[in-house]
Amino acid sequence: MINMELYEQIVPSCFLFVDRRCFPDWEIIKQKIDFHDLTFVVEGKANYYVNGEKHTVEAGDMIYIPEGNLRQAHTFKESPMHSYAFNFYMHPDNGLHLPFETVTKKHITVEILSYIREFTQVWMSKQPGYQMHARGLLTLIIHRLLTISFHQTSSVHADNRINKVKGYIIDHYSEDLDLSSVAGIVNLHPVYLSKLFKANTNYSFKEFLNLIRINNAEMMLRAGGFSVSEVAERCGFRDISYFSNVFKAIKGFPPSTLRK
Repeated sequence: MINMELYEQIVPSCFLFVDRRCFPDWEIIKQKIDFHDLTFVVEGKANYYVNGEKHTVEAGDMIYIPEGNLRQAHTFKESPMHSYAFNFYMHPDNGLHLPFETVTKKHITVEILSYIREFTQVWMSKQPGYQMHARGLLTLIIHRLLTISFHQTSSVHADNRINKVKGYIIDHYSEDLDLSSVAGIVNLHPVYLSKLFKANTNYSFKEFLNLIRINNAEMMLRAGGFSVSEVAERCGFRDISYFSNVFKAIKGFPPSTLRK
């Protein structure tokens, strides 16, 4: 399973982006790269060679070549490739590579494609602040790819019903929520929702609800202006002792240490 925490601090810095609409004789000469190459194929076909190993790619495929690898490529003359290619460095530069195969199938979702199109507009227009905007969009793209890979390595595909439940919890965490009432929102039996939620998130419904509540409680306490009991009530806890116990179990320290 992918450890998402390994990638929390990475910041991708794109120095070259290409909306690559290949001519029939397009090629990349053989060369060791000192950057990361993330390419999304939307039309046509090409052969990529990574450290001498041949990979044939076509529409819908994603190519990832980390720094330090030999890269070579050419398109098919009868079906020239159209792709979006990101060449970037990752900071901090600690040798960490993204956990993707050289070629991955079915990773180009509608959401990712919309980010790529927005990135294209930002990169081409080069308005003031475009590099920050582009960096944020590339980070979003990588985050979505990591999330998809995380679910696939967990042998579970993201479920829109679970996303809806998570969104509802985040919007209504301060209210009295229980599994039965939330299950009705997505027309599922509570027992089935409980199993589905655990499979998709690795949390039980109650664990996720408490996590959202405690994260919000921590932000409120750090900001100041509220007592511990006020924060507990505003975050959906009716028992201050239970709130303190849950807070310490999740954060490792009692909420009173954050009171200003």
